[in-house]
Amino acid sequence: MRVSRLYVSANLEACQTLTLDDEASHYVRTVLRLKKMAGIILFDGKGGEYSGTVTEASRNKVQVTLGKWTDRSVESPLNVTLGLAVSRGDRMDLAVQKSVELGVNAITPLLTERCVVQLKGDKAQQRLSHWRKIMQHATEQCGRTLLPTLNPVTDLSGWLESRAGLKIFLDPLAETSLSTLTPTYDGVTLLSGPEGGFASHEREAAKAAGFIPVRLGHRILRAETAALAALSALQMLWGDFV
Repeated sequence: MRVSRLYVSANLEACQTLTLDDEASHYVRTVLRLKKMAGIILFDGKGGEYSGTVTEASRNKVQVTLGKWTDRSVESPLNVTLGLAVSRGDRMDLAVQKSVELGVNAITPLLTERCVVQLKGDKAQQRLSHWRKIMQHATEQCGRTLLPTLNPVTDLSGWLESRAGLKIFLDPLAETSLSTLTPTYDGVTLLSGPEGGFASHEREAAKAAGFIPVRLGHRILRAETAALAALSALQMLWGDFV
């Protein structure tokens, strides 16, 4: 039987008995429905994981006693940073979740001219918290032990100049395909646009910053589809989809 995995932000140590916080306790007790003496795997997102046993699962408290640490990793050899233009509701949630499953190392939500959703102040922080939970649960589900980085919501113009590696952006008007490129030692930075596509000046700014426009076939893909299709192609060409 598959053993449930749980991310916790605390520093973990072998043989430690850990009292879970309210959110994690609720998840273990109500969602996973684990009882006393059930097995569970805990990880802190920094690499490796701990086998554990639920030693208390009451309404007031959930405790887990950790066993040995296992140095296990399912990370892709390809480092991928994703600049993801913010899209509406479930579409953005889907893109964030599946990007984690597809091995992305860092995500920056980007605001562009044609973004339908504009996030500022408290609203931006609320969405970041929401996406961070999605990333945590996706990491738990797919077996990763390193938690990808979620960066603050950023304007596209301020993000472009500081990128490294092979820099590409998805453009249905481009003539270059991924298979003609080669990643650098720093990996790949992928820029994926909003539901309305990039404005002309944004495309020019990306190219001026060293980003190569790349097409994914001859069809126009939705924003969330394009990002996930590109990540899959990157892993097939240079990652661990072999």
